[in-house]
Amino acid sequence: MKIGVLKETKEGENRVSLSPDVIKQLIKKEFSVIVESGAGIGSNFSDEDYKQSGATVGNAADIYAANILLKVNIFTKEEVAQMKNGGACMSIMYAYNHPEILAELNKKSITSFSMDAVPRISRAQKMDCLSSQANLAGYKSVILGANYLEKIFPLMMTASGTITPAKVLIFGAGVAGLQAIATAKRLGAVVEVSDVRPETKEQVESLGGRFLTVEGAEEVKVEGGYASEVSAEFLQKQKELIQSKIKDSDLVITTALVMGKKSPILVTEEMVKTMKKGAVIVDMAVESGGNCEISEKDKIVQKHGVTIIGESNLPSLLSTNASQLYATNISTLLMHLATKDGFNLDREEEITKGVLITFEGQVVHEFTNKILNK
Repeated sequence: MKIGVLKETKEGENRVSLSPDVIKQLIKKEFSVIVESGAGIGSNFSDEDYKQSGATVGNAADIYAANILLKVNIFTKEEVAQMKNGGACMSIMYAYNHPEILAELNKKSITSFSMDAVPRISRAQKMDCLSSQANLAGYKSVILGANYLEKIFPLMMTASGTITPAKVLIFGAGVAGLQAIATAKRLGAVVEVSDVRPETKEQVESLGGRFLTVEGAEEVKVEGGYASEVSAEFLQKQKELIQSKIKDSDLVITTALVMGKKSPILVTEEMVKTMKKGAVIVDMAVESGGNCEISEKDKIVQKHGVTIIGESNLPSLLSTNASQLYATNISTLLMHLATKDGFNLDREEEITKGVLITFEGQVVHEFTNKILNK
């Protein structure tokens, strides 16, 4: 079975789907790998590194002859047009957001697998790229915020006086939020955290953060680790709590996502106006619409004396580590689905059923169909 690694074409994307060290493991399992020339440059992997790992380095045309094509981001219409009929591909698709790409895949009966659809079960943890990438993003959000904050994080006692610690407010205690808590605490900040899922309280407190409880949180429905349904009444109570806390915050990090829907607005423009001059907001949900009403995707702006960071691809800023982790995720999933002799798909098996999006000219993924047919 030949695996093809394409160079990413999305603007600002520095990651690559396979790293040289992971390719060595695939070669040992008797897969063959061909990598597009220059694919690893953004992650500091040279063509020579890939050759030494046992891979072949070729041009884009060579890659499309592979049995399965790998990428980080969803394949474009132009890329699908170059795929062979009945081929296969795997990437982070968020398929429900891209019906036009699914239609192109189905025209050519291409079997597609989506990395973001890996079920969150214990035996699939090594395949979970959303967690691996969110971990890095949570870390980077704090470092980025600290860089733009014109204050230090820790308590510092000097002969010239005492500097009080920075106050960090984090929305969302998922993987990204928890890593942000840990990073901010290591830097010496005072950290407060809000999350719609009350079960995250223990994790927050174990990392040294203070959990902000919202009345009615126990009624929030959770699906696959994400809040799937939040009432207007609950959101109003959460906003009132945020309003009282945000005025004193030096750095605000928002990570709140609702699967298959636009991110909820947690920080309104009116709230931003009440913040300290020189405060910083890092909106980690900007790719899905943003948690801050006035953040701008892929821009760092100053509004009402507050710096608002709307970086939509934080893992790409840590591309070497991000690619290494993603390569482990995608190769582990691939080896679950196939051997050196080809695919061995059990469509009733939980992981296979969870990641298979298109098959034999149809969208077969239950959640994707649910969203698309609303």
